[in-house]
Amino acid sequence: MTGTNEFTTERLLLRRYNLDDAQILYDKFGRDPQMYKYSGWNPYATKEMSKETVQRFIDSYNNTDFYGWAIEYKGKLIGTIGAYDYDSEKKQIEIGMSIERTSWGNGFATEALDGVLKYLTAQEGIEVITAWCASDNTGSMKAMQNAGMKHTSTEKSTLEVNGKKYDKLIFKYLLP
Repeated sequence: MTGTNEFTTERLLLRRYNLDDAQILYDKFGRDPQMYKYSGWNPYATKEMSKETVQRFIDSYNNTDFYGWAIEYKGKLIGTIGAYDYDSEKKQIEIGMSIERTSWGNGFATEALDGVLKYLTAQEGIEVITAWCASDNTGSMKAMQNAGMKHTSTEKSTLEVNGKKYDKLIFKYLLP
């Protein structure tokens, strides 16, 4: 395993984070409630949190099982994607992603996810990749399906965000 390495897809650059990303992530992700509507998790809520999160990512690049990319389109940061909680016995990892709202509907999430799924399986030897989304999050659901992930189970009313309960849809990507 080699960890996070830069690569490109047809339209995107997936690269390591740098400290300049913190301000952009705060502006585009931390201040927009739509960006964390279904997760309730906002590591970019304040400028300080955003800087700490990006620094933690940068500090983790020495770990060969850390995977965290900034997604660029035409030189602009438009999203994030990462894989975490690697289980070496099962050769399994979980993946998560976000695309900033003004870039929704352009297929960027699917393209980035497809690239990372191929990287993790072909380059890193990971055999099972999981992900989840809230049942109302149709954008994430479509991106996962379009990238070749399969809906494998539903956990009824187990995801609670801001007092609202959602079904949690579980997806898997297995080596072809």
